[in-house]
Amino acid sequence: MRVKAKLYPKEAARLLQEKPSVRASVTGATLHFERNRLRAYGEIDAEAWRERARRIKDHVLTHLDHYLELAEKRLRENGVQVHWAEGPEEAHRLLREVVARHGVKRAVKAKSMLTEELGVNPLLESLGVEVYETDLGEYLIQLLGEPPSHIVGPAIHLSLPEIQRLFHDRFGTPLDAAPEALAQVARGVLREAFLTAELGISGANFLVAETGTLAVMENEGNIRLSTSLPRVHVAFVGIEKLLPRFQDLALFLPLTARAATGQRLATFVSLIQGSAQPGEEGPEEVHVVLVDHGRTALLADPEAWEVLRCVRCGACLNACPVYRQTGGHPYGYVYSGPIGAVLDPGLLGLEEAHPLPHASTLCGACQEACPVKIPIPKLLLAWRHRAVEQGLAPTWEKGAMRAFAQVMGSPALYRLFSKALRGLPLPQALQDHLPLLRAWTEGRGPLKPSPRPFHELWREIKEETHGG
Repeated sequence: MRVKAKLYPKEAARLLQEKPSVRASVTGATLHFERNRLRAYGEIDAEAWRERARRIKDHVLTHLDHYLELAEKRLRENGVQVHWAEGPEEAHRLLREVVARHGVKRAVKAKSMLTEELGVNPLLESLGVEVYETDLGEYLIQLLGEPPSHIVGPAIHLSLPEIQRLFHDRFGTPLDAAPEALAQVARGVLREAFLTAELGISGANFLVAETGTLAVMENEGNIRLSTSLPRVHVAFVGIEKLLPRFQDLALFLPLTARAATGQRLATFVSLIQGSAQPGEEGPEEVHVVLVDHGRTALLADPEAWEVLRCVRCGACLNACPVYRQTGGHPYGYVYSGPIGAVLDPGLLGLEEAHPLPHASTLCGACQEACPVKIPIPKLLLAWRHRAVEQGLAPTWEKGAMRAFAQVMGSPALYRLFSKALRGLPLPQALQDHLPLLRAWTEGRGPLKPSPRPFHELWREIKEETHGG
């Protein structure tokens, strides 16, 4: 996809102006997910579960070379063909080979953020392969030619009337068709694709190093069909998705489901061990592509590596008041919301994504929701600090902060400015043209400074207390 993370402020403002319905759609969906998560966390000792998950992920990341070698060994023992991809070029080379060798004309795809990173769909389409996204939300945005707006709910930015209009234009359904009727139409199209596709593509929620097991979670059954009906299955797996032991799934599968949608467990969990054996149903070939694409560099970064704990549950997006205003598209890359704000600068480079760490109030709701306790506020501040060091902060902001620091660092200047401004409300025109003030006053009344500065009030309180 085209990277537009640099344009986040302009894209966010444009969306709010041109598509005000997005805020209502995204807010409704994310608040629903968030209420479910809070209820689901309340059923368990969430702090203990999350702390254990954090320790396991930290262990695997700090011993990643060992677990990658073990995973490769076990996968090969299971009859899986293992490939390594530093980035999109190597992944594309493998797909070209598979398409040519098997004469692939049609492919079915399970929802995978990593394949969005790698540009899998455009590559297959350029080879003449008909590609079907089989997650219903992904199918909707594929029809619209849009990227996902959310990690778990890729189409949550769409309203029902928009989907009704889409299906009316594409399939001739009534403009007032019920959601069940629309789903039935999509089901008919996708069932035909499942039965005729030569290639199935998926990601993986987890890869167990001990057994070479791919674990995938879903609620629609489309992943199970995509990975079992076509004769070839290719799974793209980020190198950070490893778990050490098979028993670790007993923690991560229910914890991820609770964080993502508030479910105790996903409706479907598939554990894939390899290609079909004689007498079994399933693919004749299974390929696992272990993908780096910037992850090794992130792992070596002492300030940013913790973001690699991410299990792609989307809980931080659901909890974030900033993401809730626009959805994911203004972020301009695959990952949006709080996790995108700390992951995208590492994957793309800070110069390409420096506005994203500022898309936060630092309220900490994202960290409280995260099932693996990623310290997102700390990482946001680290990226902001680097942006200033690298000269990427806006000129007006640098000047304003420098002046603010001088005033706040000098008692004489502080008293001078506080007296000069005392009791004088700022003109509305000035508030409208100062970015920091404009951001604060949107949705609030005008700023009205106190008629008496705090240091005078504090001195009086101290004198009264001392006199008492």
